[in-house]
Amino acid sequence: MLLGLAWGAGCFLFGVSWIYVSLSQFGGMAPPAAAGATLLFCLYLALFPALAGGLFVRWRSDTRRNVLLFAGLWMLSEWLRGTLFTGFPWLAVGYSQSPPSPLAGWASVLGVYGVGFIVALIGGLLGEMIATGWRRPWPWFAIVLLCGAGGVLHRMDWTQPVGAPVTVSLLQGNVPQGDKWDPKQLSLSIDTYLRLTKAHPTALTVLPETALPLFFDEVPREILRGLTGHGDALFGVAVNTTDGGYTNGAVALTPELIVSAYTKRHLVPFGEFAPPGFGWFFRFARIPMSDFTAGSLRQEPLNVAGQRIAPNICYEDLFGEELLGALPAATLLVNMSNTAWFGDSLAQPQHLQIAQLRAIETGRAMLRATNTGMTAMVGPDGVVVAALPPFTTAALVVQAQGRTGLTPYARWGNLLALLIAVGSCLTALRRRRKP
Repeated sequence: MLLGLAWGAGCFLFGVSWIYVSLSQFGGMAPPAAAGATLLFCLYLALFPALAGGLFVRWRSDTRRNVLLFAGLWMLSEWLRGTLFTGFPWLAVGYSQSPPSPLAGWASVLGVYGVGFIVALIGGLLGEMIATGWRRPWPWFAIVLLCGAGGVLHRMDWTQPVGAPVTVSLLQGNVPQGDKWDPKQLSLSIDTYLRLTKAHPTALTVLPETALPLFFDEVPREILRGLTGHGDALFGVAVNTTDGGYTNGAVALTPELIVSAYTKRHLVPFGEFAPPGFGWFFRFARIPMSDFTAGSLRQEPLNVAGQRIAPNICYEDLFGEELLGALPAATLLVNMSNTAWFGDSLAQPQHLQIAQLRAIETGRAMLRATNTGMTAMVGPDGVVVAALPPFTTAALVVQAQGRTGLTPYARWGNLLALLIAVGSCLTALRRRRKP
């Protein structure tokens, strides 16, 4: 348990250190308080590998089935971390196997948690070889089989192209977070995106999350016409609700100013809403737009530029199973993010790696429009087709091919991986209790 806790503390204190940047630099929290909050959060996350380690020691036996027990407990602890209290699945070990890893193909069947199970299984097999002095050949065969099967799965076309490709401009405004919500700097965001739109005319233009720091009903019509001067537009903006609240939205707009919209469903705790009993947190942090209303769980894809697009906003793409409700209708996935909240940190490349796994799981291209990076197109095989350098003001013009059909993961979600993990644990425990 202590070993799992130490591993988790090291992993998360380094891996999500950008939370401190968000709280102190942009959230207005005093540095000691921000450091303390980040430390407590990372130690909370470390409890999950500690739980896996403690249960493994409690239930292990003297047989090779310890390998199954370890892999099953590891995966279940990661799934629990990604589910409990709205979940935080960032840095699940399956993300380490994005292409060109031979294990990436397993994501199309088992999802990122299942890939994590495979990683833990290989780790257990390596441990078995070390413990036996590298004399037994069967762990080698098992590792080769797992890697080879992943390579075969990665080459399988679970989904098929549908319709003609669409030309898309993914805009990266690189608007400093400190200026974005300053009313005196409003023209900076508007002028930047209008200029990029005009310079890169395509059938579809995609802007990042809250690209326009206004409520949608406050955006002048001439700005909307500027964004749709050459085709359809999809952009992030806050939207007022009829009950006096507001949502984090993605609005699709045609040149005729016909509107359709998506509302963010999975909100960020402490960033977009205060969990019950934690209203006091915002006395220490000054975070603008921090009381959003969540959208409904079932929302139809948007008809944009001849495609059926399933938007997801910022950290929603961490929750792979939640994206499956838009399938098989959706032909493209679009993520709109503003990771300027986290400065020049690991958050940007980590988020791109997450998008790679989502693309493999769904068999769809994932288009990413971000404020500061990483703006990119990820193919349905999880390979990054093109990406802009982070912290630059630019547009990425790509040809995106819509796809139809379902991967095994899109059909079953996390169910198959959970059954395998539970079955592995039960198999190991049954043998442990056998006389």
